Amino acid sequence: MSQLADHLAQLTGFRDRDVMDTTLVTAIRDLLRPRRVAIYRVVGDEDDRRWLTRARLGVGDVAAHADPLWVDLESLPRVEEAPQRLAALQQEDPVVSYGASVMTIFPLSTDREVVGVIEIETVVAINAEHLRLVGGILRIYRNFQALLDYSERDTLTGLLNRKTFDEAFFKVLAAALPSHGGLPEDRRGEASSPRHFIGVIDIDHFKAVNDNHGHLIGDEVLLLLSRLMRSSFRYNDKLYRFGGEEFVVLMRCNSPEDALVAFERLRANVQGYVFPQVGSITVSVGFTEVQAIDTPNSAFERADKAVYWAKGHGRNRVCSHAQLLAIGEAQDASKSGDVELF
Repeated sequence: MSQLADHLAQLTGFRDRDVMDTTLVTAIRDLLRPRRVAIYRVVGDEDDRRWLTRARLGVGDVAAHADPLWVDLESLPRVEEAPQRLAALQQEDPVVSYGASVMTIFPLSTDREVVGVIEIETVVAINAEHLRLVGGILRIYRNFQALLDYSERDTLTGLLNRKTFDEAFFKVLAAALPSHGGLPEDRRGEASSPRHFIGVIDIDHFKAVNDNHGHLIGDEVLLLLSRLMRSSFRYNDKLYRFGGEEFVVLMRCNSPEDALVAFERLRANVQGYVFPQVGSITVSVGFTEVQAIDTPNSAFERADKAVYWAKGHGRNRVCSHAQLLAIGEAQDASKSGDVELF
């Protein structure tokens, strides 16, 4: 029991979801001694769902294996390629299949939906006591995930909230450092590996929506916009609501041109959508590339200047900070020698 208590304490001692998944498979590996235990999450669009390996641990593994955060979606196996896992997504009880070994697959759920499975490979079938043990651990895992969602996500839209942005930004910055080497924004075309971008999205004339239709309809517009964002961006792009009608995207792209295509896709999707009782709305978007010397504030400020420029020059458009530099509408703070105090 002391070992179980230690694992539960460790499981709920972190606020990092990656660490939580690793801790969960480690706990089950240590308690049941299976051949292998793994967590697979469903990612992608409804018509193209894939299995993402979150954590996989074999009996002799020192550390858990996982797919990279920015893995190409098309390289992942489709959900249909693992029918037993797919069956586990659709029921509450575990699915058990027999062969050279026994596979026991539990659905992995949040308060809102089933998001994946935990798959345990053993020599013989897991007995009833251990099934209850795993089920209890998964309920604790689910409850703690719900607490994280409550603290990290916007209540209305379900997107990430402002206070989670800084930590994600510094993870991105750490990943970007070897590729970028601190190149200024107007020279990033020389880099060949994927780069990271931050975009600020602002609803045009949103105050008029609230004034003319009321705040309940305004909230519905925000909720529908968040859904359009999910369908317009990739599963691993980080989507935030910073407050009011201001949204933020943190994404990885090969080039500024690719980032522009992604933000233009959102802008067009919003313009073409008919919002109930409101009709058509538009968004203005500003974006910038993340630089090695950036802080969360400095990168956000550049993107915010770009969206401010877009709103002042016709709205319903996408503008990059690099564009503003090129046409002399902005200054490169990294070259100015000025010191900004936050």
